[in-house]
Amino acid sequence: MFSNILIYFVVIPLIMLGGLALCRNIKQIRAVAVVGALALTALSVWLLLDYMQLRAAGNTAPMLYTDSWSWFGPLNINLAVGVDGISVAMLILSSIILLTGSFASWKINPLPKEFFLWLVLLSTGVFGFFISIDLFTMFMFYEVALIPMYLLIGVWGSGNKNYSAMKLTLMLMGGSAFLMLGLIGIYYHSAPEGQPLTWNLLEIVNNASIDKGWQYFLFPMTFVGFGVLGAMFPFHTWSPDGHASAPTAVSMLHAGVLMKLGGYGCFRVAIYLMPEAAQDLAWIFLILTGISVVYGAFSACVQTDLKYINAYSSVSHCGLVLFAILMLNTTAMTGAIMQMLSHGLMTALFFALIGMIYGRTHTRDIRLMGGLMKIMPFLAVCYVIAGMASLGLPGLSGFVAEMTIFVGSFEHADMFHRVFTIVACCSIVITAVYILRVVGKLLFGPVQDEHHLSLTDAEWWERTSTVTLIISVAAIGCFPNFFADLIKFTFSPSIFAVIGMN
Repeated sequence: MFSNILIYFVVIPLIMLGGLALCRNIKQIRAVAVVGALALTALSVWLLLDYMQLRAAGNTAPMLYTDSWSWFGPLNINLAVGVDGISVAMLILSSIILLTGSFASWKINPLPKEFFLWLVLLSTGVFGFFISIDLFTMFMFYEVALIPMYLLIGVWGSGNKNYSAMKLTLMLMGGSAFLMLGLIGIYYHSAPEGQPLTWNLLEIVNNASIDKGWQYFLFPMTFVGFGVLGAMFPFHTWSPDGHASAPTAVSMLHAGVLMKLGGYGCFRVAIYLMPEAAQDLAWIFLILTGISVVYGAFSACVQTDLKYINAYSSVSHCGLVLFAILMLNTTAMTGAIMQMLSHGLMTALFFALIGMIYGRTHTRDIRLMGGLMKIMPFLAVCYVIAGMASLGLPGLSGFVAEMTIFVGSFEHADMFHRVFTIVACCSIVITAVYILRVVGKLLFGPVQDEHHLSLTDAEWWERTSTVTLIISVAAIGCFPNFFADLIKFTFSPSIFAVIGMN
């Protein structure tokens, strides 16, 4: 088992949990958290380089590093692992945000040991989800990633944290119920009659055994199940409240990584396994995701709380991911994956900066702040960079991701798709409005509170977190071909032929 590199994405967090349980002081807790996150980041970088080398050498298998170990024989449940370019990209994203989130939580209080224990458990679920190709174990890791959110928000959150934690948990568990029923249905139609049933994604694709009539029933259940976590309208209302009450690192992981489980699952399970239903029913979900894109952007315009502004912005940007996936063509889907990377990094940067500003000013209300460019220039410049990435400035990740989405979406020649693409494009203008409004008021407006003049700028651990995220955002914007090459095989003609798309 341990000869497969992918297993270590679960083993290292488990070792971290054991190490944290033995820690006796805050220095030991910080050391375990940072060293473990650095190990996961190094592992994901090594995986990325080796994966690209294997592809360059001509390996055309749909998934690499595949392996399987029997877990529960009677139901043919296996711990089956494997990755393609999308999985590798998500592992890189997850490790970077865990690392930067650990630095952002340097001064977490109270109960720092317990906080990091739950944070690492959440990360264990995330990493396990992205490496799984067995539907049962994928769902298990999905639940492991969701459950810690209740305590992380309810204990270490702020504001109306109990309400937010309960609302988030109930809505996401409701989505999980839909998802579980959909996955059970897929399992019972995973193989031709007389052959053993399977949870393995690759085997189900090769069997092509899910009847079209059943696809019409199972596709909405799985897409909605994952779509709830992707903040799809009208199931998005948990997201702003949850983000607003969560502590900084939890907001970073939740918006930066956890919401990506929704988009990843919609593609990997709903569309990949049920392409015929996806083609026929995509228009319904295109309408809902189109509403998410525009509604989220408009809602961000009228907020005065920094976290709510970024939370509604996340609804818009994550809606754009699902919108692009439903276009069912190579260009748009490539843009969707790049948007997942881009949004994960820039929203983590936003939430890290908001937490640092709140820790100094003790307010997130933009009406009560101003002139921060003079008071804390480093954090202010970082906020400007995050804002420019969000509104799509060329040279940063947001531009290449959104342009790829809109170009791919406009490839459809029919009026329906093109009208909705134009509507979604309007979100760019709305985003520019609320980003520039906040930057102008928060950073360059008059100082609202004289006590703010004595505030300090970022500490070294805060600079480490923000600079790492800024470099990552700039890397995607400056070298988009590298990331496009990483994920292109997933959308190659051979794979599209298997799943029935063009």
